[in-house]
Amino acid sequence: MPLRDHFRAPLTNRTTWEGFHGQWPAIIVQKLGKELPSRYVAEPRVHVGAQIEIDVTTYENEDSLFSAEPTEATDEGNGGVATTVWAPAKPTLTIETDIPDNAEYEVRVFDAEKNRRLVAAIEIVSPSNKDRPENRQVFVAKCAALLRQGVCVVIVDLVTVRRFNLFGELLELIEQTDPALGEEPPWTYAVSCRWHRKIETKPEVAMRTSFEAWNHSLLVGEPLPTLPLWLSDDFAVPLDLESSYQQACSDLRIP
Repeated sequence: MPLRDHFRAPLTNRTTWEGFHGQWPAIIVQKLGKELPSRYVAEPRVHVGAQIEIDVTTYENEDSLFSAEPTEATDEGNGGVATTVWAPAKPTLTIETDIPDNAEYEVRVFDAEKNRRLVAAIEIVSPSNKDRPENRQVFVAKCAALLRQGVCVVIVDLVTVRRFNLFGELLELIEQTDPALGEEPPWTYAVSCRWHRKIETKPEVAMRTSFEAWNHSLLVGEPLPTLPLWLSDDFAVPLDLESSYQQACSDLRIP
């Protein structure tokens, strides 16, 4: 069954992209459970950014603790000396801005035999990851940091309403290029990438490091690819995006 456009009608008249993005990581974990050796564990993670609930009563009580005027507090029971609550100076910078709302939908794979060392991360791109320059920078910086730690990073981007390619921006950040992306990189794609360290037998070269990527454009109406999910320098399992995608659509009754 083909890839759907989860961000435009007629599908948006029936279901939301948030529901699918929330379900898909759990299905990926279920599918990976059949592929991962017993020493590895996969976990879904969903973070919806700044969408939080606030207890107004608690907030008002806490706010009353902070006053512009210094107050005195005396420990009368022990005969203490009156003290003044310290009040900080005015901030040197105040800018009215929104709280970052960078939603995250991901799967993380850990090596349980190495103190839960993170070995792979599957990042499912949300619209908020692409809608602002600062959000795109946060996303690609996170991926770059994971790569530098030796983590295999998979980026899956189904967002058809934002004309940006975060993999291309990631390559710019780590000072790499991929001529295959062209002047207008695709908006939807799936890519697995890693920094590969290979020990050389030649004494003058102790180790060789290379950046590797398996990049596929995604098209509405076409199946999703199977990507390598690297758990170590020389061992990978198949990440079958098509089967997990179709299972998530079936569970949510997405036609």
